[in-house]
Amino acid sequence: MMPEALHAFFERDDATVQADAGFAHFHAALLDALETGLVRAANRGDDGVWHTHVWVKRAILAGFRHSAVVQMPGPGFPFFDKAAYPPRVFSAEDQVRLVPGGSAVRRGAHLAKGVVVMPPAFVNVGAWVGEGTMIDSHALVGSCAQVGARVHLSAGAQIGGVLEPAGARPVVVEDGAFIGALSGVFEGVVVRERAVLAAGVILTAASVLHDLVHHRTWCGEVPAGAVVVPGSKSLHSEHAAGIGLSKSVPLIVKFRDSKTDAATALEQALR
Repeated sequence: MMPEALHAFFERDDATVQADAGFAHFHAALLDALETGLVRAANRGDDGVWHTHVWVKRAILAGFRHSAVVQMPGPGFPFFDKAAYPPRVFSAEDQVRLVPGGSAVRRGAHLAKGVVVMPPAFVNVGAWVGEGTMIDSHALVGSCAQVGARVHLSAGAQIGGVLEPAGARPVVVEDGAFIGALSGVFEGVVVRERAVLAAGVILTAASVLHDLVHHRTWCGEVPAGAVVVPGSKSLHSEHAAGIGLSKSVPLIVKFRDSKTDAATALEQALR
């Protein structure tokens, strides 16, 4: 089914959509379109700005509201979840390495060829993952998150999902980025191409990212090629200063050049 037909169906108000006798047919077509990449929750425009497709997120939400919790088969014991979003089943033709050991990819998630999913990991509905990306153990790709090609999500990395409100931008990690172990990117933050997050970096919409190279700050975005490490900032209230408190802040300590891979850039920065 063409995206235009899906758009026209799900663009209507929620009550009309869910009362339509064709809902199941259109919802199944939506899942197919999401999985093939024909439809996605957000796209980058020619100007570099990421644009959210509200109707896609509303359609996904309608699936949750329209379906009941049912028993689903599982290894050793049954699972119970919304009928609209069972685990996705892959074939060899998909060219995705889903390594045995407890990972789950929900229906409606796009994994391009060459993606590797190490166990255990979870990829939620509406997520888009580009070619050659590695999703390492205990990593999360949240609902509608947009992850580019040749990205490395290290062990324990959390790429948050932004499904509601429908108009909110999802978390974005662009091509060639490296997300270190136990890092977290949440609340619609955009990590631009080839950026590097060291282990333990946490970014939310409210995080102030201090650029020590260009002497400026960023909020909601990591610039292209930036190498980000965890840092700290002293608190200056009388009470906080009196007991030596500080808060964690992310710091840009350098930028990658065209000849520097992520591991080398990170090693040099941490030194």
